[in-house]
Amino acid sequence: MGAQDKAKTIIQPRLLKGFRDSLPASEIPKKAIIAKLEALFSSYGFVPIDTPALEYTEVLLGKGGGETDKQIFHFADNGGRDVAMRFDLTVPFARFMALHLNELTLPFKRYHINKVWRGENPQKGRYREFIQCDFDIVGADNAEADYEIPVSWMPPLPPWGWRGSTSTSHTAASSPRCSPTSASASTTPKSCVLSTSCARSAGMR
Repeated sequence: MGAQDKAKTIIQPRLLKGFRDSLPASEIPKKAIIAKLEALFSSYGFVPIDTPALEYTEVLLGKGGGETDKQIFHFADNGGRDVAMRFDLTVPFARFMALHLNELTLPFKRYHINKVWRGENPQKGRYREFIQCDFDIVGADNAEADYEIPVSWMPPLPPWGWRGSTSTSHTAASSPRCSPTSASASTTPKSCVLSTSCARSAGMR
């Protein structure tokens, strides 16, 4: 093989647009923040779960339509199945609850910190791959649960050096496309998703 042929076979190292490597200088403090969050959630009785990075596209999108289907990475796998990478942690949690409701004791308090992917055009401070942090209480439709969500995580943020705004949301895990027939209004979670601005300040996005 000549010099020209060798040059042609060299693969240039490069990153996809909207993705990035994490060097130790940013990965170490990021892991430290995640460890603090996990300890905090555990102290309030929340337990960790995980879900696959890939789901059936119909599970993530339902009947499709709207802007969401334009923002996800989806493709046919080697078996010809239409699959997609999760774009948040909430919809997979709906599927999780629908499949495992009979195996769990309500109220169920869960947290999930992991990567999600979105196929939207990247912008400054917005990437196609980033970490999202969710925690929810399922099966407790009362004022105590409403109160516990903000109280459990907002006070520690300033001492940890978190900057920016935060937001909470009330979402329905028992979506029509995922809920079992036995699900009721009590499976609607009191939930929190750390906002983009807060996550960026912590180096998580």
